[in-house]
Parts: sequence; structure tokens; C-alpha cells
Amino acid sequence: MRVFLTGGAGYIGGATAEALLSEGHMVTVYDNLSRGYRDAVPQDAEFVLGDIGNRDDLAAALSASQFDVVFHFAALIEAGESMENPGLYFRNNVAYSHNVIEAARISGCSSFVLSSTAAVYASSAKPLNEDSAIEPANAYGETKLMIERMLHWYRQAYGLRYAVLRYFNASGALPNRGESHHPETHLIPRVLQVALGQREDIQLYGTDYSTPDGSCIRDYVHIADLAEAHVLAAAALEQNETAVYNVGTGIGHSNREIIDMARTVTGHPIPVRSSPRRPGDAARLVAGSGKIRHELGWEPQYSELDKIVSSAWDWHRNRPYGYRD
Repeated sequence: MRVFLTGGAGYIGGATAEALLSEGHMVTVYDNLSRGYRDAVPQDAEFVLGDIGNRDDLAAALSASQFDVVFHFAALIEAGESMENPGLYFRNNVAYSHNVIEAARISGCSSFVLSSTAAVYASSAKPLNEDSAIEPANAYGETKLMIERMLHWYRQAYGLRYAVLRYFNASGALPNRGESHHPETHLIPRVLQVALGQREDIQLYGTDYSTPDGSCIRDYVHIADLAEAHVLAAAALEQNETAVYNVGTGIGHSNREIIDMARTVTGHPIPVRSSPRRPGDAARLVAGSGKIRHELGWEPQYSELDKIVSSAWDWHRNRPYGYRD
């Protein structure tokens, strides 16, 4: 396949680009490097510096070759930030994603893979499947849901095939790539920053949720497994017109469990400072991933929490400032 991949200088996009290249596909990465890093783009990928907000540049890049599929990862992803500045998220994630979808249509590309999120769902005490209640707790989840709806109508009007992957917390690292956000808001890298001496303690946002230990519960899926799911979903579009898949392990871990595992892996005490709940945080989001397992044969290879945290610790010890060093 000839692949056009937005956001390939980021954590998930870069890992997926690498997985696609390893399968023999040709990959063009399109990224403005505003929150990604040039070093995160795989060496064998063609790189185009460009912004999805610029329709002319986007159209030119997509018309440079006859691409078979567009992978769309270029989005802002911080739930807390989306509650503080929703306008930024509606502009970047919705309006600019429409630019990508429209440019794909005009260029003649027939397939589209969207990196979506479990944040579209309502919090649930049971594992979530693709038919579970939709009720985003934050503006970020709402923007991803709006992109999904755009794809639905582009399918109806123009025949655009699409796959949506609603992934649960991307985590862990590969030997040559890991999380490098600035500022960092994700729990596992923030906890490991304490072990590295870059933070005095870890803030635990909310200790009064209706969960066994009072903290939020999330499903953590390793970045390698998530990248594989995207590759499989794209290949399946040759036979399927549309598909929506949850991508997760089906195992929920509380924030306190993550902290305890980080203590075990790093040997650091990792002090905790309790803080009020953050707006936009759902109490429990755990995947029911039976559909992608059954239809695509996807199976997570790194579902154990110790493997996920250990791989992230290896990355952060070797690259304590991520790609910024």
C-alpha cells in the first residue's frame, strides 16, 4: 500500500508508520512538528513538513502520489486541556480533520483509518463494546466523535471506506520510541519522571471515585499492539466498507495500581500527593475488544502491566528528556 499518514511525528503515529514500513508498505508522513518530533519519524518514511490546517499544502501533498489509504493521527489529545480550551480542540481536531477527509476524497484515495479514542464512551462498570453508550466526558472525546460522524456521511455521499479505532490508553515503549509529550500529562510517564528525579511527587487526581481504591480505572494497551491494530484495520478495508473497533486488553488498572507497579519496576518510593478530580476524567473505561479479535485476529502481545511499565521505564531511562535531548 501507499500510505499517507498525518501526525507521524507523534507517539502513536510514529509507531504505526514503523509497523507499516516493516510490512513493506510505502509511507509518507505529514506533520507540522508542533507537538511531535522529527526524530520520531521512521527513517524509511518520506517526510513532508506541513499543517493540516493549510488546505493548499495538504492537497498538494496528497496529490503528489496515488495513495491507497490515509491514516489520520494529527490531533490534540489532552482531555484536561480540551476542557480549558475547547475552541482549540474543535478547530484543530474537527475543522482541520475535515480538511484531511476532503483532501483525501479529492485526491481519489478510497480508504481512511482514523485513530479515535475510548473517550467517546460514557464511564461504565462493565467492559465497553462498540455498541456501548456514547457520552464523552470531555471536549476531546466529543471532537473525535464528530470526526467519526463526518466519515459516516462521507461514506454515504462519496463511498469513502473507513475504519475507526477507539483505543484505550496507549502506553509502554519500543526500544527506539516512547512517549515524549511537552508538557507531559499522561500517568505512566509522569510517574516515571518522579523516579528520574524530574518531579518531586505524583499528583493523584481524585481519590473519591466509585472504584475499589477510589482512583480512576483505565485499560492500558501497549503501543506495539495498538500499531498492529491500525495496520490490520487498513488491510481489512479491502473487503469491508466500514468498521469500528475498540482496541484494549480488557483489563482495568487503577491509577494507584499504576503507581504501585512503577514503584516495583523502578525501585523508587514515588511519593503521592492527592489532588481534586480533574474536569473531564471518567471514572472507569475498560475495553471489550472481542470484535477486533474475532474479525481481524488481533491479540495483544503485551497485556501484562509489568511489561508495559518496564518497557516505558527502559525508554525513559535511556531518553530521560525524550526526543528533546
